[in-house]
Amino acid sequence: MKKLGILFLLFFTLNSFAQTENNPAVFSTSVEKVSEETYDLIFTVKIQDQWHMYSQYNPENASLPMEILAAKNTTGFQLIGKAVESKTYKEYSDVWEKEEIYFKEKAIITQRIQLTNTEISNVTLNFFAQVCKEVCIQIEEDFTFSLDGKAIVTEEVELDEKSKLLSNQLVLPLKNKDLLDQDSDGKQQKKDLFTIFLLGFIGGLLALLTPCVFPMIPLTVSFFTKQSQAKAKGISNAILYGLCIVVIYLLLSLPFHFLDSVNPEILNTISTNVWLNSFFFAILVFFAFSFFGYYEITLPSSWGDKMDTASNVGGFIGIFFMALTLAIVSFSCTGPILGSLLAGSLTADGGAMQLSAGMTGFGLALALPFTLFALFPNWLKSIPSSGGWLNTTKVILGFLELAFAFKFLSNADLVAHWDLLKREVFIGIWIVIFIGLALYILKKIRFPHDTTDKKISFSRGSFGILVFAFVIYLIPGTFKTPSWNLSLLSGFPPPQFYSIYEQENDCPLGLNCYKDFDEGLAAAKAANKPILLDFTGWACVNCRKVEENVWSNPAIYKLLKEDYILISLYVDDRKELPETAQFNFKRANGQLKEITTVGDKWATFQTVNFKTASQPYYVQLTSEFEILNKAEQYTDIDTYLAWLQEGIISFKNVKKVN
Repeated sequence: MKKLGILFLLFFTLNSFAQTENNPAVFSTSVEKVSEETYDLIFTVKIQDQWHMYSQYNPENASLPMEILAAKNTTGFQLIGKAVESKTYKEYSDVWEKEEIYFKEKAIITQRIQLTNTEISNVTLNFFAQVCKEVCIQIEEDFTFSLDGKAIVTEEVELDEKSKLLSNQLVLPLKNKDLLDQDSDGKQQKKDLFTIFLLGFIGGLLALLTPCVFPMIPLTVSFFTKQSQAKAKGISNAILYGLCIVVIYLLLSLPFHFLDSVNPEILNTISTNVWLNSFFFAILVFFAFSFFGYYEITLPSSWGDKMDTASNVGGFIGIFFMALTLAIVSFSCTGPILGSLLAGSLTADGGAMQLSAGMTGFGLALALPFTLFALFPNWLKSIPSSGGWLNTTKVILGFLELAFAFKFLSNADLVAHWDLLKREVFIGIWIVIFIGLALYILKKIRFPHDTTDKKISFSRGSFGILVFAFVIYLIPGTFKTPSWNLSLLSGFPPPQFYSIYEQENDCPLGLNCYKDFDEGLAAAKAANKPILLDFTGWACVNCRKVEENVWSNPAIYKLLKEDYILISLYVDDRKELPETAQFNFKRANGQLKEITTVGDKWATFQTVNFKTASQPYYVQLTSEFEILNKAEQYTDIDTYLAWLQEGIISFKNVKKVN
């Protein structure tokens, strides 16, 4: 048993900040020595009445959980496990449809650390938490603990005069901030887990119809049903085999949970990072040509041999390695689909839980046939035999992979302003891809593994006609004045104003908009109109859906055009600011953020003033910075129209009072 020193209090300090609506959580810190190298660092948080702070164990895809990490650029110690929490409460959230875990009134959080350098006397931890009532406030601050009881001398980071001036200009003197409903912050941004699970399930079904997996179904089922001494044993082994497949694919997502916990933003950055999007484009093109049959993507054969040998052990271990063998030998077919799932999930607004949901759906789809056919072996007689149709399915998936790849290239192009993939160019590439797919289905073109048979079945011909119909649907999208709106693809191609044709302006739907807040503010004052503040992004799919499907409604369009000053701020714009407009911004925790791009400026502007980083995010306010009603996010036509109308009424009432 380890010899522990006597517990004693070394240091205790109180923050001098008063508890207010803007500061509903007041922190005090203390240190307890456990041994010469081990210390307990204690946060005591007094939480204002009716407010609550979420636990570190709050479920994924709900309100943001608390997180304690070593502060940046700190060394000499390591955290031992998760922090120990005082009493927490549980309550079901209708918004997230999950039971959330939180503190109220008071929280005591104890983080144990172990020194790796006994010479250090100070330790700094970063504390992140979300504190909510009707609105939510994010707290992220570095706390320094003195291990020897001496006073902590903090080195204040000073901003130059230019940075001070430009930083102050970012902060708005907002009035009626209580109207901002941030209870649902980010809920529209996050893809519904069931939807992602369903997409993963569909991907798994497609993988089943490939030459690497489909022939394995009758062979594996026959093995379990015929090699077992009892029928019930064979069925149970098949069910266990299916469960192992699900677990294996679920395990593939676990490393991303680690990344997500280390840095909650690391996955979300993929959606707007130029080079990562370019990388995904290259990878998916590589996958597509493997599906066309020009080469195979395989894992080392030795892996499969080792797993096959391990499967002979028997029992649960043997069945698990049988499932792992299937995953390895079928990688040439499942790998590209999994790659697409990985890319799509990680760019979906972040969150490893989304990837886990997709992987679980994928594994379940693969596992179901093995289990069902084991339960009902007579069904095996009804499944079609392997043949050329499996290769056809694989090639069709290759065309879909190729089309999907250009979405990632488009994201990079939009954010970096390369001006390569204008909307009509993007749609034109899709037209070429799907014409190629239609010609392939109708056997006008062939790939390496295709047969020479020219006979076209009714189902194949019908599918080819359907693809041609989709091409016809796409063609008007290349015209300056399309015959119809491509609503089925809303959010997928570049915005309508990102065009090869000369446009009235570079705003959605030809509306008058300002992409600089100060310019829009001046226009609102001159016109005596309310401001519609639109936090958006070039790579934001839901932003495009609102613009193309909601703003296009005649009643909404009329209000936006005639009654509002529209200010659209792109938070992912990687265009560099002029050198004179670049500066350092000092966060509440004292850390500096370099503001070098347009996106840096408006993302910081949104976070500082509205305590949120989600898009789309819409706020109505007057030119005197008075909030008119609650904020709105991705929603339907009726809700958005009523929200705009309510804003107009509030604006008129404010003007009467003033």
